Amino acid sequence: MTALERRSVSSLALLYSFRMLGLFMVLPLLALYAADMPGATPTLIGLALGIYGLGQALLQIPLGWLSDQVGRKPVIVGGLLLFALGSVVAAQADSLWGIVLGRALQGAGAIAATVMALVADLTSEEQRTKAMAVVGMSIGMSFAVALVLGPAVAAWGGLAAVFWLTAGLAAAGILIVLLLVPAPTGPITDHSEVGARVGLFGRSLKNPDLARLNFGVFALHFILMASFLVVPGLLERVAGVDRAHHWWVYLPVLFLSIAGMVPMMRQAERGGRPRAMFLLAIALLLAALLVIGMASVAAVLYLGLWLFFVGFNYLEATLPSLVSKAVFAGGKGTALGVYSTCQFLGAFIGGAAGGWVVQHFGQAVLGGLCLALAGMWGLLVQAGGRYPQPVAEPGTPRA
Repeated sequence: MTALERRSVSSLALLYSFRMLGLFMVLPLLALYAADMPGATPTLIGLALGIYGLGQALLQIPLGWLSDQVGRKPVIVGGLLLFALGSVVAAQADSLWGIVLGRALQGAGAIAATVMALVADLTSEEQRTKAMAVVGMSIGMSFAVALVLGPAVAAWGGLAAVFWLTAGLAAAGILIVLLLVPAPTGPITDHSEVGARVGLFGRSLKNPDLARLNFGVFALHFILMASFLVVPGLLERVAGVDRAHHWWVYLPVLFLSIAGMVPMMRQAERGGRPRAMFLLAIALLLAALLVIGMASVAAVLYLGLWLFFVGFNYLEATLPSLVSKAVFAGGKGTALGVYSTCQFLGAFIGGAAGGWVVQHFGQAVLGGLCLALAGMWGLLVQAGGRYPQPVAEPGTPRA
């Protein structure tokens, strides 16, 4: 990479990590702290947890199109301002409905697609894959840091302190955009052209490899959100860990999950067994859900969490690259847009519907629903008969 490309990628990765850190920090907290608010019900808690995903799902493509018309930076700054406003609303909320409103405003700042478009604008085609990987790694790091930092901040100042910190991170993100991120020197790449070609949407939706991947990311983020409706309470009841010290559990579990992922990645890349490792990761999710659901002592619960994060982190890191392999180059933007929409819809429905299921049918039914989704995903991958391979341009046979 050139010096300008390194500066561009590092600053945009930092921006992305700040924003995702703010979103992820509430995951291990909301089910516990919101339960103490007036009028709290599992349905409302689930809605507060997942509502940001609805705005993300609905607005990624429109805001990406807008950035093609008015420029990337104005859209990114506007999205960060909305994100900061939502954080302030949630920090000052004295009811769960106020947190729902704040989280909805946070989700309306749907700038992920625009940030990735700016990464593409500021890097050469040869360096673009590496640049996207750096941004992707920053998201994974944010997730790990958030699960540790969120409980620590909440122990000091409650849920409001977490939202105030999130607002501060959004403000820092705006400064990064204005002061550190270079402005594109050439014309903006017309990413909207891909989205405007309805035929590409049809191809993306009909492609069986992409359909399996889209269902998979929906199921994965449904399970993630549903799990965080249950796991924080289990850490208190089963493991006897006070909510202020939940990070004592998340930190070693996440660290050890890396040790579990590394052999799988080696087998996939060097051992030539990517499909087997992908199916193994889904199997780990299934095993984790069963272990967590049956846990009656702390050690079993910790084992379930470790299995969960090994499988989740492997799948989260692998899915985007599979999407890029399963579609021809001219349709990557459309395919990734559909993929992101499915991802955020999974987060929204996993939180909102998951809370409703807990309230009316109990945690065991929600666990069974997550098991069914993971099992269906595994069967779909198994039935596919092959791992997604790079696809040539239309009219060109597969290699």
